[in-house]
Amino acid sequence: MNYGPSSRGGPPGLAEAAAAELAALPADGRRALPAWRRRGRFARRASAPSATPGGPGERRLLLDLSSNDYLGLSTHPRVVAAAVAATGRHGVGGGSSRLIAGGGPVHAALEASFAAFKHAEAAVLLPTGYHANLALLGCLAGPGDLVLQDKRNHASLLDAGRLCGADGRRWPHGRLDRLAALLRAGAGARRRIVVTDSVFSMDGDCADLPALCDLCEAHGAWLVVDEAHATGVLGAGGAGLAEHQGVTERVAATVSTASKALGSLGGLVSGPRPLIDLLANRARPLIYTTAAPPGVAAAIAAAVAVVRDEPHRRHRLAAISARLRRGLAAAGWPVAMDPTPILPLPCGTNAAALALSRRLRSAGFLAPAIRPPTVPPGTARVRLSLRCDLLDAELDRLRAAIGAPPQAVS
Repeated sequence: MNYGPSSRGGPPGLAEAAAAELAALPADGRRALPAWRRRGRFARRASAPSATPGGPGERRLLLDLSSNDYLGLSTHPRVVAAAVAATGRHGVGGGSSRLIAGGGPVHAALEASFAAFKHAEAAVLLPTGYHANLALLGCLAGPGDLVLQDKRNHASLLDAGRLCGADGRRWPHGRLDRLAALLRAGAGARRRIVVTDSVFSMDGDCADLPALCDLCEAHGAWLVVDEAHATGVLGAGGAGLAEHQGVTERVAATVSTASKALGSLGGLVSGPRPLIDLLANRARPLIYTTAAPPGVAAAIAAAVAVVRDEPHRRHRLAAISARLRRGLAAAGWPVAMDPTPILPLPCGTNAAALALSRRLRSAGFLAPAIRPPTVPPGTARVRLSLRCDLLDAELDRLRAAIGAPPQAVS
C-alpha cells in the first residue's frame, strides 16, 4: 500500500491509498456505498448535541431520546463528583493491565460493591461491555463445547460465541421449543452454554429467564445473561431482570454494562468467585487491556449507590414507559407491554423510518432511525430510549408527534 504525499490532509497518501483499496474491491464491493446511500442505509458517525440549529439567529434544543442514559446518571452530581475526585487523586489513566499494576483501591471497592448489588460472590470490571462478553465466553467455552444463542442477542455476544472456538447455534427469538431441540441435539457436547440478553436492545422486550433456567437445569446446561439494558432499571433493587423475575441464584454468570442506566462506561462480569478468579487468569480481554481509569470506576460505584438510594428514578421510568406504551397501542402501533424504557416504532422501510425520525426532530425530539445492518432488512424503525426525567407534558407532546403508524405496519 502506498503512503506517499497527499494534498487532502491527514497522513501522507492515506486518502489515495483508501481510494485505491476501494477500487480494488470486486464490483459488488465498489457499488456498496453508493447503493447504501440510495437505499437509505448509509450511516455517518453521529453525535448528540445539546442544541441544533433552529431558525436564523437561534438554536433549538432537542430532547434526546437516543441515548441509554435511562436514569439520567451521567450528569448526576454524586456521580460526577466521584469521578472528579478519583481523577484528581489518581489521574486519568489506568496505567497498565489489571494483572500488572493497573487498577487499585477504587477498582477493588467498585467490584466488591457491585458484587453485593448483583447478589453475587464476586465481580470484575473490564473497560467495556464488549470486552466483558468476549472475556466471559472466551473463558467458559472452547472446542468441544456448544454455545446456544438467541438470534437477537447483541453483536458482542454473537462475536464472542464465534471467537471462543466452540460450536455455535442460534434459536429464533423467543422460540424456546427450538432451543430445547438444540439442547437435545447437542447432548454429546462437553459443555452446553445458553446465552441471552435479558432486555433486547432493538426490540425492548424481555427474555423469559425462568423458562430458560428450567430448560438449562433439565439439560445440565449453564445460563449466561447479559443484563446491559436491565441493570439499574429492573428489579426490586435495580439489579436487573434476573432479580425482577426471581432467578438470580439460577444464573451461572451475568454481564452488566455501566454505559447504559449507570451513565458511565465499562463492563462487569458477576458470578461465583471461582469464575471471577478464572477470568482474572485466563480472559485475554482482561489480561491484555489497560485497566479502566480510576474516575470511571468511581463513577460506576457512585451510580450504583444512587440506584440504591433513589429508587424513585426507576419507578418514574417504569411509569413513563407504561404510559407511553398504552398510548401508542391505542393509536395502533404494535407495542408490547414489557417493563422496559426501549420502545421501537416499527416502520418497515428505511424511507418510512427516516421520515418519522425527521418528523420527531422537527417537533424537538432526537430519535434516530435504526436501519440495516443493525436490524434485519424490512424492519427499519425509530427506537425511543426513554429517560426518567421526562415530564408528563413532554410525553404528551411526543405521543402527538409520533402520530399513527405507517400503513404497512399498522
